[in-house]
Amino acid sequence: MECTRLLALLLLVLEWTRPSLQSPLRPICDLRVLNHIIKEAQDTEVAMKSCREGCSLSESVTVPQTTVDWDVWEKKTALEQSQEVQSGLWLLNRALGVLRTSVTNTALHSYIDTSIQNLLSINAVLRTLNVQEYVPPASPEGIAGTWTVSSTTELLQVHYNFLRGKVQVLLADAQACQGIS
Repeated sequence: MECTRLLALLLLVLEWTRPSLQSPLRPICDLRVLNHIIKEAQDTEVAMKSCREGCSLSESVTVPQTTVDWDVWEKKTALEQSQEVQSGLWLLNRALGVLRTSVTNTALHSYIDTSIQNLLSINAVLRTLNVQEYVPPASPEGIAGTWTVSSTTELLQVHYNFLRGKVQVLLADAQACQGIS
């Protein structure tokens, strides 16, 4: 499964860097790549819900808010939107790392590892879209628009909703994807 993801990311980068006369549809502009990542997040959530033992968080974690106030979102600059998404990805990566060390049910580790790898892939995609690199603060308390969760179920719901919300909106509206039909 990891090889498939790495191959997809490699093909994405190679397609973008390939010289050509026409500008091909960039794979991230075709949101099927992101939809696959969202599906894997949902699969992780389902797998964890079926877990009965050894699958709880050892501590509360800070996660991003997933709700979008469209009036506020649309007034933000592209840089502000991308920083909000990147800070959310950073928080989720930290939270999933805590989950990974908390879960003793080793059958679930591959799901968590996939989720962490997918977050890294999204960050790589953002870099290819020339989104300014995010520099995380010293602690999650320095990030606006967060809350704390204490259960695996809550964490994975936030993960799933953040991907299909703010991440999907940011990538769909990316300047690099504009004008592509």
